[in-house]
Amino acid sequence: MVTTTKMRWRMTTRDSDGPDLERSLTLLWSGRSRGRRGPRAQLTAERIADAAIRIADADGLESLSMQRIAADLGYSTMSIYNHIPGKDLLLEVMADVAAGKPPELGSAEDFRHAVRRWVGALWVGFQTRPWLLRIPLNHTPIGPNQLAWLDRLLQPLLKAGLAAGEARAAALHLTAVVRGTAQISIDVRSAHKTDDGRSLTEAELAKALSELIDPHDYPALAAVHAAETGDNQPGSEQQPEEATLPAELSFGVDRFLDGVETWAAAKFAVPAAAEQNP
Repeated sequence: MVTTTKMRWRMTTRDSDGPDLERSLTLLWSGRSRGRRGPRAQLTAERIADAAIRIADADGLESLSMQRIAADLGYSTMSIYNHIPGKDLLLEVMADVAAGKPPELGSAEDFRHAVRRWVGALWVGFQTRPWLLRIPLNHTPIGPNQLAWLDRLLQPLLKAGLAAGEARAAALHLTAVVRGTAQISIDVRSAHKTDDGRSLTEAELAKALSELIDPHDYPALAAVHAAETGDNQPGSEQQPEEATLPAELSFGVDRFLDGVETWAAAKFAVPAAAEQNP
């Protein structure tokens, strides 16, 4: 009776439509408690995710299958399904495991530098594992690693003076900016290749565009492109701690943080003014 019930549950979850929050929570948090001792379980959801990540790192997400994971681990495909009943759930566990631990920001750092370090670490993660950007976001991240990344970003935003809801909204915006910029960057590199299959460099792409952008048809774009490809472009040299941020991402993040500072300062200025003028 137990076997029949498990099989019915497995078949239902594999064929069901839409995310199931309870299933996701169980898989993301089971067997990942702190301070575990003793022999490692032979097969767990995390071990399956580790194998899936190795395959995705080597050959891309399109090469991933339950059959290949089973062969990599030396188990039957049904054994894999017994632990993770569908590929949608596998991708969710993979995303959390691959995220790893967030960067240490340091309690003494100012909030801008802390946020930039967080953004830089997320950017590097997407550049290292671009397949992460192809995993659909069916609901708010609920895995232990992803929640740790969110918590780490919320700390400097709250320190800057944002209210709870404001800090969460700011964190969502920053995450979306990094994801979107990384996706565009990776798509452009993969779309433009040389005859031998090598991705074009930024300089090679800029040169190709220089021959196509007519100042008469695209006056603003031509002016911007000329300025960006010039030797004396202001602000082209980055500080060492900012080296992981490309210019287009760095500018947007800095202007957003300018807004956060202005908003927080205005909030504190209003009560102070009211106290001085009762």
